[in-house]
Amino acid sequence: MPEACSNGVRISYDDRGRGGPALLFLPGWCSSRKVFADLPRLSASHRRALALDWRGHGESEGAAAPFGADELVEDAMAVIEASGARSVVPVALSHAGWIAIKLRRRLGDRIAKLVLIDWLVQAPPPPFLRVLEASQSPDRWSIARDLLFSIWLRGVDDRALKSFIPSDMGAHGFEMWARAGREIEAAYRRWGSPLAALAGLEAKLPVLHLYAQPDDSRYLAAQQSFADSHPWYSVVRLDARGHFPMFEAPQEMSAEIERFIATPRRPRRGAPQAAEAPWVSSLPL
Repeated sequence: MPEACSNGVRISYDDRGRGGPALLFLPGWCSSRKVFADLPRLSASHRRALALDWRGHGESEGAAAPFGADELVEDAMAVIEASGARSVVPVALSHAGWIAIKLRRRLGDRIAKLVLIDWLVQAPPPPFLRVLEASQSPDRWSIARDLLFSIWLRGVDDRALKSFIPSDMGAHGFEMWARAGREIEAAYRRWGSPLAALAGLEAKLPVLHLYAQPDDSRYLAAQQSFADSHPWYSVVRLDARGHFPMFEAPQEMSAEIERFIATPRRPRRGAPQAAEAPWVSSLPL
C-alpha cells in the first residue's frame, strides 16, 4: 500500500490503473476512502485512480497537533507528489470540494478539471448552519451527527451504505465532528457558496457536479440556470437517493466522470425531478 509524508504525517492511499489525467478521490470530513466504494476501481479501468485517507482518518496516521482544511490540502499535495502524477482531476465528496478548490489555486493548470459529488453548492440555508453549529457543541454534536446520518440514508436500501456510515463515520468522536463543522462553516462564511468560490477563480476550469440529494427540482433548476451563464459548469442528477451515490450508482458515476474527462463537451444534464421540499426544511436544530 503506497504512502506519502505530509509534513511528517503518514498518509495512506490507493493507486490503481494507468493513464492521465489521474483521478484523485478526496473523501469528506469524518470518512475514510472506503466511502467511494467501487468507484475508484471502476474508474481505474479507464485511467489512473488515486484515493487517500486524510490525516486522522482511515489508515492514515493521526495528527499530534490540531489541523484544519489547510493541512488537508497538504495531505493531498503530498499524495500527488508521491504518486508522480502530473495532471490531476480531484473527485471531491461533499465539503472536500473546498480542498479541491484550494488545490486548483495551488497547482493551477495541473488541476485540469474538477468533479464534485453531492455538495451543497448554493448558499447554505439557516437550518444547515445550525447543524454545523450544533456539531461544535459538546452537548449537541451527537444529535447533529445522528440527524445527518438519518438524512443521508433517507430512502436508501443499500446494505453496504447502511453499514458504512455508523461503522466508519460513526467511529469519530466530538473532536473530529467539531473540527468538520468549524471548517465547513468558515468556508461558507468566507465564500458564500461553492458556486461563488468557483466563479471567483482567476482561471476557470471545467467543473462537473454529480449529486443525488436533495431530490428537489428547484435545486437542479438553479444549477442548470447557473450553468447556462457559466458554461464551464455542468450538473447531473444521478439515479440514486442517498448522500453517498457511489454505493447506489457507481457504474453511472464512472461513466459520467469518464465522459466529462474524455470529451471537451459538457455532459448531459439530468432531467428535473418531482418537486419536493428542500431537505434542510425539516432540520429541527
